[in-house]
Parts: sequence; C-alpha cells; structure tokens
Amino acid sequence: MTQQEGATASGPAAVAEPVPDRRLGVATWVIAFARFLVVLDGTIMIVALPSIQDSLKISSSNLNWVINAYSLTFGGLMLVAGRVGDVYGRKRVFSTGLVLFGAASLLGGLAPTGGALIGFRAVQGVGAAIATPGALSLLIATFPEGRPRTRALGLYGGMTGLASVMGLVLGGVLTTYASWRWVLLVNVPVIIGVLLGVNALDEGEPAERTRIDVPGAITATLGAGSLVYAVDRVGEHGWSDAVVVGCLIASAALLAAFAVLQRTGRAPMIPREVVSDRGRVGANIVTLLMSTGSFATYFFLTLYMQQVLGYSALRTGLMYLPLAVGFGIAAGAVGPQLLARTSEKAALSLALALAAAGTAWLGFLTVHSSVYGMMLPASLVTGLGLGATVVVATGIGVRGIDSSEAGIGSALLTAGSQIGGALGLAGLATVAVTTTRHAAKGTALPDALVHGYTAGFKVAVGLYLLGIVVSLGTVTPYARTSRDGEEGGAGGDGLPGE
Repeated sequence: MTQQEGATASGPAAVAEPVPDRRLGVATWVIAFARFLVVLDGTIMIVALPSIQDSLKISSSNLNWVINAYSLTFGGLMLVAGRVGDVYGRKRVFSTGLVLFGAASLLGGLAPTGGALIGFRAVQGVGAAIATPGALSLLIATFPEGRPRTRALGLYGGMTGLASVMGLVLGGVLTTYASWRWVLLVNVPVIIGVLLGVNALDEGEPAERTRIDVPGAITATLGAGSLVYAVDRVGEHGWSDAVVVGCLIASAALLAAFAVLQRTGRAPMIPREVVSDRGRVGANIVTLLMSTGSFATYFFLTLYMQQVLGYSALRTGLMYLPLAVGFGIAAGAVGPQLLARTSEKAALSLALALAAAGTAWLGFLTVHSSVYGMMLPASLVTGLGLGATVVVATGIGVRGIDSSEAGIGSALLTAGSQIGGALGLAGLATVAVTTTRHAAKGTALPDALVHGYTAGFKVAVGLYLLGIVVSLGTVTPYARTSRDGEEGGAGGDGLPGE
C-alpha cells in the first residue's frame, strides 16, 4: 500500500494523512537545488577555462578534459547509479552522491595542478551520477501523481534548464570578480544546505530485487562511457579519428550486448515494466532529441556573440538571461498548464513546436541582426519551448513507474539528456564547421561563421520536429491501475500502472 492509498486501517473509508505542506516545500527545494548544482557544473567551467589554463599551466590539448572528465563519468555511470539507489536505499545513495560531489568541488577548487583538477572533476561526475537518479526517484516517491507531482516536476525541469544557462552567467561573473576557483567552491555551502533537508524526502518502497545485474552494469557503463568519450573527442579530432571510430564500434557492441542481457536475463538492470509503456519510451527519445538540439543551440549562440559580435564572456553570459527567464516561466507555468489542460501527446507536441519556432527564428540571424529586436526575443521563445518540453517529457517519462523502480526510470531520462548533449555538440558543430568552410570561399569570415551557426540552428529545428513525430507515434492515454486491480484514469492502451 502506498502512502497515498491509506495511512490507517480502520475501514474502507480510511484516508491517507496528507503530507504537511511545509515538508513538501522543503523536499521540493532539496531536489531542485541538487539538480541545479549537477547541471550547473556541466557548463559553469566553460567561461573559466582561459583563466584555469593560465593559472595551472594546462596545455591546450588537455584543457578540454576539465569539461570532458565530468561529462564522461557523469554519463557513463548513470544507469548503474540509478539501479544502486533502488537496491541500497535512495536517500542514502542520494546523500552519498552529494557528499562526494561537494568534497570533489572543494578539492577541485583548491587543486594545485591541472592533473589534480581534472581528477577531481572526474570524481565530481561520479558524485553527480550517483545523486541525479536519486533526486528524481525521491521526487516520485515523495509527491503523489497529479498536481503536487506536476508542480514539483515543473520546478525540477526549470532548474535543469536554468542551471545549464546560468552556468554560463555565473561562470563569467565569478571568474571576472573573484577567481575561477570559486566556480567550484561555491558548490560547497549549497551542498551543505541540501543535505540538511534530506530528511524531508520520502524513501519510497524498497526494490523487490536486492541484487545488481553485474553483467548489465558492466556493459552499460562501458558502452555509455565509450560513446560519451568518442563524442567528446570528435570536437578536437574529427569523426575519422581511429580512436573515435574504435570507441564507437566498442560502444555499439557493448550496448548491443546490454540489450540482449536485458531481454534474456532473469533480473535485468532495466526492468521490463519500465520500458513496457510506449509513452515512456517516446519521452526518453524526445529527451535525447531535445538535448541534442538545445546544447548545440547554447554553443552556437555563445560563438555568435563572442566571435561575431565581439562580446566579452561576462556580457555573453548575461545575454542568456532571456532564455533562462523563458525556461523558468515555462517550467513553472506553461508546462504544468499544458499537462493540466491538454492530453500528454498534445502538450509534448505543442512544447516542441514552440521550441522549434524559437530556434527557427534564430536561424535567420545575420551579422547585422538586431540583438534586442531579434536574438533576445527568439531566445525567450526558445526558452519557453525547451522549458515546457522538459517538464512534459519528464512527467511522461516517469508516469506510472512504481517507486521501487524509480531510480532506474529517472536514470534513463538523465542518460538520454547527457548523451544527447554530447552528440549535439559534436554532430551539429561538424555541420556548422562544414557550412562555414564552404561559405568562406565567397564571403567574408563573419558572414561565413553566421552561415555555419544558422545551419546548426536549422538542424536543431529538424530534431524538434522529429520529436513531434515521435510524440504523436508513441504517447497514448495512460491507464492507471491500482494494486487491487481496479482501473482508474483514461483508457488508452491498457498498460499497467501503479
């Protein structure tokens, strides 16, 4: 019996005691700030890289590992971490991940050498991988389906997008007015505050299985890690690099082996119930497509402002505020309202259409475009679409997942986001570079650069439109079924629920 199904056993009319609003409020902010930090650290170091290179004398060939070390361990360990939380206790694993993340932030901020900084960034990624699935699974366990969970998902989604953008803003501010070391040290007091509120979270139901699928864990970790490493390496060495090709082949083989193990194993890492709902599968695909387009959009906008408009790192970061505002408004209001007033399929399709419209607007940028009349309004619309997409896709991606399997369900969404972001930076950057190279033969360099960036925006639009196709083909009304077999909720495909 779940917390919402009944807190007393006095009779059929027994009603669950509502969770105090104050406790739910604390739980919401604990989860939101934890999510904010781990996403923030994926982008906050970007603006600080030149200062880090000067301070620690890191070679140009190794500088990218300040970013890649984090994304590699974060993306590679995600699925395993989600399952570990389900088996060994979500609050315990969540807290362990936060402590590890905070300790690595402190030591990284005090790192005396480039090698030490890169090593601590890798440990940060491990902590983020451990904590992230726990955050969303604890949200599922703490908030019942309906308006409370939708509001919490809205804030969670808002923090996701806000952090990725605010990382660029805060990175510029802290590096300019304090030191690059504070880009990491600022995490420590926030982590302490989050840990103080962990007791407000509901553990949820324990997993029925108490063993980890070791072969699945090994193939998933090595397969995802190989893919993330290959994609990260593409930006510097290209797709034809022998190491990139080798890692892609190894990743394909390992992930294929993982898929076979999940279909044939007695206790697979990803329970079949988690992927039995086509809507949840579709939401994971949409999350990957959206991340592929959105991360590349941030990248191209940054290059446009710095290389074409000549903005400083600080001013570039501040110019992302409209996108961040749009993301926050959508996550807090637009996304939840779409879920409340329309079907899930319509809500996801409309959110993606809004993201596509804003990004298509950016596709018309030129060297002489008005920043305030075109770029910033287009960024606001893009932020509204992306924020709404995150909320709706996350809501569909975790719908009906039993709280005993919530960790691995949420890990799938986050892994798709991480891998999609890496694919976007590598794949769409290749499109932009190729377009710029052809355009440079007959036009000035600034115009050629803009041709490349707008080509990247147009590919991102195509990815969002593909997401709409996936949404229309996969998301169906969800039939919720209580534990005693009585059906509730909309009809649809009759898939089992909670």
